[in-house]
Amino acid sequence: MKNFMKCGICGWCLELLWTSLHSLSRQDYKMIGHSSVWMFPIYGMAAIIGPLSRKLKNQNIALRGILYMNGIFTMEYLTGTLLKKHNLCPWDYSNAPLNFHGVIRLDYAPVWFLTGLLFEKVVKH
Repeated sequence: MKNFMKCGICGWCLELLWTSLHSLSRQDYKMIGHSSVWMFPIYGMAAIIGPLSRKLKNQNIALRGILYMNGIFTMEYLTGTLLKKHNLCPWDYSNAPLNFHGVIRLDYAPVWFLTGLLFEKVVKH
């Protein structure tokens, strides 16, 4: 539960930072970030990285990052699809390049790779 809370809070903070930085591309220098309450449990699920990281501790960083990235993509797809069915999905990538069913963006692979490695550190401490 402790790691779930840490991952949820960390994910929320990352999302606020990411969305506020994205506003710069629209020349919005207020840099207001946004998120949804739905995102807290979604990010909280990254706590599963804890037990996984203990099993992968002797593997190189590239393999760990790729595994975490794929796990994040999988959960993003599953939760996004479920929320979309109920018209509750807080994101819509339908108009983005490299989107898959409007709920994941393959061009975010490097972001999820690094985020997975960050969550690995968050759950270790």
